[in-house]
Amino acid sequence: MSAKKKYLFYVTLSYSYSVLRPIESVLKERGYSIAWFIPDGSEAKHFISDSDNLLSDMKQVRAYNADAVLAPGNYIPDFFPGIKVQVFHGFDSGKKNKFNIRGFFDLYCTQGPNITDAFNNINDGTCEVIETGWSKLDPLFSGHPETNNYQSESPVVFYAPTFSPKLTSTYALYPEIKKLIKAKNWHWLIKLHPKASTEEIAMFKVLAGEKVQFIETSDIIPLLQAADVLLSDTSSILAEYALQRKPVVAFNNRRPESWLVNFNEPEKLEEKLEYALQNKEELLSKIDQHCQQIHPYRDGASSERVIQAIDDLVERGICHLKAKPLNLIRRLKMRKKLKYYRW
Repeated sequence: MSAKKKYLFYVTLSYSYSVLRPIESVLKERGYSIAWFIPDGSEAKHFISDSDNLLSDMKQVRAYNADAVLAPGNYIPDFFPGIKVQVFHGFDSGKKNKFNIRGFFDLYCTQGPNITDAFNNINDGTCEVIETGWSKLDPLFSGHPETNNYQSESPVVFYAPTFSPKLTSTYALYPEIKKLIKAKNWHWLIKLHPKASTEEIAMFKVLAGEKVQFIETSDIIPLLQAADVLLSDTSSILAEYALQRKPVVAFNNRRPESWLVNFNEPEKLEEKLEYALQNKEELLSKIDQHCQQIHPYRDGASSERVIQAIDDLVERGICHLKAKPLNLIRRLKMRKKLKYYRW
């Protein structure tokens, strides 16, 4: 296997870093070349490191000529050199269009049996589906140097809502969270979604104080490790957190399964958090059954499997795959966004 293989990371939102950094670490150990591309105006640019090899335009992308382009998001420029790889930005949380072969990716690196089976069932022959585990979770199963920054002698509640106006709990739970901050001896970690509105950010930012840390970061692993309970709504972070065998509380969840502590009335927030903190053992068997389906890997080696799957496809090529659909409108939008109109 050549040590000269070139990988390109296509990033638009900051959640991508936590998915790609573990892969980057393994690539560096192997001596591979790594570059990043972030479209102008993308939120992710605020979190790129000065040491990262950031390509600034299509001329540089073409010259770099990557063997593989990885994207945690749903779309990827079809005109970038290299095979296109979907590495996912979340688990299936019940949102619409989670399972969709969009005709842009050559390889889907799936997290566990439920995602693998779902994509295999709709695979139209235009791509390969390989179960690798999720690279983002590799650090979850080892120590993180920043976890101590968020721990407390008091119970730690991590609030991480989704951004969708129809699904987010920010407005409904804000008054109750504000009350509990004063009433309970709990420590709160609050991390809003990268797509949260400026109003939501302002609302929760003012709560920061002795009992509350409002956190803006591209790496939530230390937050997951430090918390004793997670509070969210309809978000894949619920499943990420549960993989640690810890309880999760969900408000108005779109798919309220038994491994979640569900509630639909904001005034019951305190009751549900108390229950989750005090009845962990009772919830564990249901959590374990769910986690075995979504991500059975606990070895912290998913990034290794992702790279192996990609390298295998690079070596074999993609001539055996069926031609992808035209997707003309989406392709035109992508070209307009990146100011590239060659076919």
